[in-house]
Amino acid sequence: MKQRLIKILSISAIIFSSNLQSQTYNNLFRTKDRQENREGMDLEKFSYGFYLAGNNFDYKMVLNPRNGMDGNRNLVESKSTYSFGAGLIGKMRLNYYLDLRIEPGLHFVQRDLTFNTFDKVNEAFPGGFTLPDGSITPNITTPTDVDQKRMVKSTYVDVPILLEIHGDRWYNSRPYAAVGVNYLMNLQSNETSEGDNSVNTFRTTTHNFGWSAEIGIQLYFSRFKLTPAIRGTFFTNNELVQDNATTPPYWTPAISTMQTRAFMFVLKFE
Repeated sequence: MKQRLIKILSISAIIFSSNLQSQTYNNLFRTKDRQENREGMDLEKFSYGFYLAGNNFDYKMVLNPRNGMDGNRNLVESKSTYSFGAGLIGKMRLNYYLDLRIEPGLHFVQRDLTFNTFDKVNEAFPGGFTLPDGSITPNITTPTDVDQKRMVKSTYVDVPILLEIHGDRWYNSRPYAAVGVNYLMNLQSNETSEGDNSVNTFRTTTHNFGWSAEIGIQLYFSRFKLTPAIRGTFFTNNELVQDNATTPPYWTPAISTMQTRAFMFVLKFE
């Protein structure tokens, strides 16, 4: 009797385990009746949303060999910092595979510049600097951190227009890539300021242009679409505004061109 009871219980356990495994497999991996979230979203002519971005902005610099380099050593260094941004999304459907997007946003940025140019410039001008009016400005022989370091803060109004190409939808996901052009206005450029590095003011251009490339995957949920993506933005114009003619050549004369390059991790909600 005892052995018969054990046999019945064992057979029941095997049947229950088999049914449980079958149900789990069907729920996770079934392909026939799997629910598609937001099915009609991709067919809408226009759609909207917003995004959040974690940013890393840096300067790509070409230095002047006369003041900005000592042999192969760069005398001006740029250190990037991490920042954040946010913006809105507007999408227009072109066809099954192409969308046109405009994603205006605001990015808060800080970069740190260090100028190690003082020794070389002083060697080139041992008697000081002759100003246009004939007066002489003495050399800065023992530069402090205030002389050498510049904290460059920028607030960019970024208006990218992107052409997006995406693949076929696979269940509730869809990969895509995008490329486009940007207009970026720097609200903290100091371009029109009369002061320059002689009074610790680093000036850059207000109006800037660039291009962007992006890759990501669109994930469809029951109420919204979430898109994690990686974007690179590269300025095409020289952002540097040179110091005044009466300022010693320790700072901007050491740089020939300076262009922003940015990398962003973006989360989009539509």
